[in-house]
Amino acid sequence: MRRLSYVLAATALVGCGRGADLTQPPAAASNAAAAREQAIPDSYEIVTLPALSGTIVAGNSINNDGSVAGFATLSGNAVQHATLWRDGSIQDLGTLGGPNSSVLWPGLNNRGIVTGVAETADNQPLGETWSCSAFFPTTTGHVCRGFVWRDGQMTAMPTLGGDNSFATEVNTRGLVVGWAETAVVDPTCASPQVLQFRAVVWNPESRNLDQLRPLPGDSASAATAINDEDQVVGISGRCDVAVGRFSARRAVLWDHGRIIDIGGLGGVAWNTPMAINNDGVVVGFADTTGDQSGHPNFRAFIWTKDHGIKGLGMLSGDFLSEALDINNRRQVVGTSIGANGTRAFIWQDGKMIDLQTLMPNGYTNVLQSAQGINDQGQITGYLLVPTTGQQLAFVATPVRR
Repeated sequence: MRRLSYVLAATALVGCGRGADLTQPPAAASNAAAAREQAIPDSYEIVTLPALSGTIVAGNSINNDGSVAGFATLSGNAVQHATLWRDGSIQDLGTLGGPNSSVLWPGLNNRGIVTGVAETADNQPLGETWSCSAFFPTTTGHVCRGFVWRDGQMTAMPTLGGDNSFATEVNTRGLVVGWAETAVVDPTCASPQVLQFRAVVWNPESRNLDQLRPLPGDSASAATAINDEDQVVGISGRCDVAVGRFSARRAVLWDHGRIIDIGGLGGVAWNTPMAINNDGVVVGFADTTGDQSGHPNFRAFIWTKDHGIKGLGMLSGDFLSEALDINNRRQVVGTSIGANGTRAFIWQDGKMIDLQTLMPNGYTNVLQSAQGINDQGQITGYLLVPTTGQQLAFVATPVRR
């Protein structure tokens, strides 16, 4: 259900120390000017964002003001916290009482509201690891809940009667999507997962938590993204291990109460929409044929109502790819994965470009994944500093000539 590239890339990252002095990203063009500029730019200006006190940092969401949300590790890299970069400074968003928290999807809206996941002080009563464990440095055994953060206050997402929940994205109206456990013991779960989970839409203001049911024949569902038209995308499948695989048997769109199977690329697992723009264009990744065991062989995809689903391919020489975000100009960003690691890409109008090739001459840091893109075309993600082994968050701003 989430970006496997984190697991593939982060395990190889070691090192210590801090990066070079860091500056504020340059201001992007106005919304009106950006709307007129449709082509992929010839080059970008790039800055790295400060860490807290560890060496692993990622920017996962960038709004139209250029603020960035993601995560940064603390000393020793044993703990990570959800993090917000804005106005040239870094802010630790804290947790819900447990060790870890994170913003894992494009969970920052244009009003500065952040959504993500955080551990509480309570231990898992059923011994589950839940969806969060795949993205934290260690499995702690703590209950994990989705959260919304606003004006310095972190509020926990409720559940559907179970113990855990997970929040992915928040739209301009403040509606949060994700998934939450029910009280049902689901026989399709794979140990240590016990309880069924369902996609949810949460309104923190009214406190309503509405369930989005899976396709017929499936027991579990999860919502991964929402646009400003309140269209929601996500997955439908088995409970499984609550982290992708057969939980993502089918990719779906909930269009104001109507669930639509948006198809796939021939596989039976890892079929995961990651983002939907305000025109209803969906991007994500889906397995191709030959995945009966659940082993990932996914490719980035784009889906439109008129043309259905289409694979975006990979960068030359790679064997997996993920589309992770799309803006309202239909620019797509993501990661391409090969034997030598991961590479950030931008895709538009049928063309996928290695983002590294658009960096300034002599730029030596290695862009590993592009996680989010705003309507001005600014991109955030994470990169590797070869001299230190650090993973740092970045913002790349288009240079228009």
